[in-house]
Amino acid sequence: MAEALSLNSFNSLKDFKLSAADCPIVQIEGWDGTLARFEASVSKALGVPLPAAVGETVRHADVLIVRVAPRRFWLIFETGIKPTPPTIDPELGCSVLLDEGRVRLRMDGARLQEILSKCVAVNWSSPAAAPGHAWHAAFHHIPVLLLRTAETACDLIVPRSFMRSLTDWIADSAAG
Repeated sequence: MAEALSLNSFNSLKDFKLSAADCPIVQIEGWDGTLARFEASVSKALGVPLPAAVGETVRHADVLIVRVAPRRFWLIFETGIKPTPPTIDPELGCSVLLDEGRVRLRMDGARLQEILSKCVAVNWSSPAAAPGHAWHAAFHHIPVLLLRTAETACDLIVPRSFMRSLTDWIADSAAG
């Protein structure tokens, strides 16, 4: 996919950009009662310390590691290449490839907060919404992962089947 959306509403906006691309994700999860050993094993396998709290992120090469739940991590790959899930000790947890069902919407612009605030309630001044953090939100009852990448930029990881209606909604919010 990796194409810029060609919505007429966005063509006229000089201060806001929206693009969509495939989003290869590997989800890894630890079993209840194995968290410390699971985290040590995964950290060693990836060669980097894992995010400590839900919503924190760690970048390693072309992978963004996001702690999306207490025992669950998403490895979000920047390249469109289908990743190979890391080997996880089955006594400690599992891994699964999630890439087919999600798309990354990349948004950038001075009006980002204004536009997204029309779609979802976000406390932009909260430390949890600072650049480098992630959180789940619901857009019209659909779960979306927001990744704050910079002061005026973020990525939305959305179900592929919801991409068109969400981009239309954002376009309407930007035009209004």
